[in-house]
Amino acid sequence: MKLNYLKPEWPVLFALGMIPAGFALEHAAVDSGGLLLGGLFSLILLAVFGLAFRIAHHAEVLAMRLGEPYGTLILTVAAVSVEVVILVVLMSGSHSPTLARDTVFAALMIDINGILGVAAIIGGLQHGVQKYNLNSASAYIAMLLVAVGVGMFIPDFVPDAQWVVYSAFSIGIMAILYLAFLRLQTVEHRTFFEYSHATEDEAHDAHGSPNWYHVALMIGAVICVGVLSEILSVLLDALLAGTSAPKAIPAVLVALISASPEVLTALNAARENRLQTTVNIALGASLATVLLTLPVIEAIALFTGERIVMAITPAQAGMLLVTLLAAMNNLHDGETNAIEGMSHLALFLAFVALTLLGIF
Repeated sequence: MKLNYLKPEWPVLFALGMIPAGFALEHAAVDSGGLLLGGLFSLILLAVFGLAFRIAHHAEVLAMRLGEPYGTLILTVAAVSVEVVILVVLMSGSHSPTLARDTVFAALMIDINGILGVAAIIGGLQHGVQKYNLNSASAYIAMLLVAVGVGMFIPDFVPDAQWVVYSAFSIGIMAILYLAFLRLQTVEHRTFFEYSHATEDEAHDAHGSPNWYHVALMIGAVICVGVLSEILSVLLDALLAGTSAPKAIPAVLVALISASPEVLTALNAARENRLQTTVNIALGASLATVLLTLPVIEAIALFTGERIVMAITPAQAGMLLVTLLAAMNNLHDGETNAIEGMSHLALFLAFVALTLLGIF
């Protein structure tokens, strides 16, 4: 039975093998460049992606056992933990003051425009109009507007002399907002985030493994992500050195790693006509990214005494405003369709194009 438990964990075993190999070859790869650098970077990146998917898998098993909305909370917190770990490691290596901001912005674009857009198209083409609980979308959008405003719009108007005070305030208010929202989501207004769907078997957990097993592997995998990110940071800096690659590439990469398992889970849910799960993941992950990632990074900045740039650029502000307006319009009636999905997909493609052009 134990072997059956470990059999699907080959990505974790691969990542464990890449840790000593990465540290052993890291300096040689940076010095020689070329195929060795590119090859080692690809293997480390593959290992990190594999760990992210295994973390999401174990979170999903626990999520299915505990049900909604606890399940979505576990999934989003698991993804945010991966994002925070990678961000902290990359920031300590690159000393980029805008990395956290750009990562959160990229995550919002992927979660809201990418996931919702593609999911609505897939679900709409397969099932026509898909229904979800309107109260959940309204609650998420309301909280997102406040969180993004406090964490990413207002900092643009805070002078350098007052950044410590405002940073401390934003950490406190975001912690209060998330804890309050968590309480309301799981107790008083739990029904807002539920919708009656046909139940599905836990086929991916046929061995009936205990909950502690999944928790332990999640924690161990997150630790491995942190160690591998140390190597990934050095290799990425070497790859980008002297190139004209868009400056947002590291941020988009971090957002993609943390969001990739969520994308598959959300799209599968839309395909199975469980759009409530898709909405919970897309908007819940966006909210968790802002309310959890930003306070952690801000706290690190306060501890080190080095201000990070959380104020978004005019181009990012415009993109965020259009995205939130589109979400408010499309998620106003408890139903989605492929036409609404196309609008979000168009915004996501605009984000990709502007990133490649170096505007973001």
